[in-house]
Amino acid sequence: MSGYNEDAYREARQSAIALACPFERALLARCAACFKARKLLLAEREAISCTEEAASARCQAFHAALHDNARFSLHVEPHQPWPFGKEICAQCGGVRGLAEALGSPADQSADIASLIDAGMTQYGGIDRFPYSEIMRAVVHYEPRPHRT
Repeated sequence: MSGYNEDAYREARQSAIALACPFERALLARCAACFKARKLLLAEREAISCTEEAASARCQAFHAALHDNARFSLHVEPHQPWPFGKEICAQCGGVRGLAEALGSPADQSADIASLIDAGMTQYGGIDRFPYSEIMRAVVHYEPRPHRT
């Protein structure tokens, strides 16, 4: 059994992170970047916090829209928690899919906050993003290369 007190860790994390980043897993997996993100070290673990409330709200909306649109494609049951691997596919693939739709580089340098702002300018709102194109990137995203 682990020597860590997970409840104490969760409490410390909640007190240290004012604005939680919905794309934390993508940032920690280094498949995307965000200039609004701030990395914290907490109990020998990395955590990500957002530095701007408005950017956090836009990211929350995009994250929710990715989940709504990817649920069928990734075979996730409604009202069930997202498994880690499928969450990575939704986050990393979603950011890369948006970058591709905007004609930006779809790699680990893709800046999430900037992409969402550019998408809102180009498409008029998060609800109007080209999710059919974005979902192709979500479905084809591979968290780790397959072994041969």
